[in-house]
Amino acid sequence: MTALVTHRGGCHCGAVRFACEAPAEIEVQDCNCSICRKSGYRHLVVPKRRFTLLSGADRLTSYRFGTGVAEHLFCAVCGVKSFYSPRSAPDCYSVNALCLDPGTVTGETVIALDGAGWALDDPGPVPRRQPEPEG
Repeated sequence: MTALVTHRGGCHCGAVRFACEAPAEIEVQDCNCSICRKSGYRHLVVPKRRFTLLSGADRLTSYRFGTGVAEHLFCAVCGVKSFYSPRSAPDCYSVNALCLDPGTVTGETVIALDGAGWALDDPGPVPRRQPEPEG
């Protein structure tokens, strides 16, 4: 089993702060669905038991769309979504890896997901896609 480290992070203004346990070398998902594409979100999915909201519960605002299962949580002050409860893994939180503080991530593998092609009524995992060429 891979050793876990405690990562900390939060929103841009610092009102929302969290800690989560995950490996130092993380695997993140780059989803092309409408909300992830427009917000620049990189998913680090962690079980809810390995996530702690340290501050800012009173600063979070919720947004739901589509099936209404996913609860997108944004800082009401700066608008950043640093974590949320995803439809694809309701027993987990998806942490935005771009919102992690520097110093604990030693490597990152990016998996491209086809959230745009994932049907609303599909209960299965989000399908993978070929990553877009850089440049």
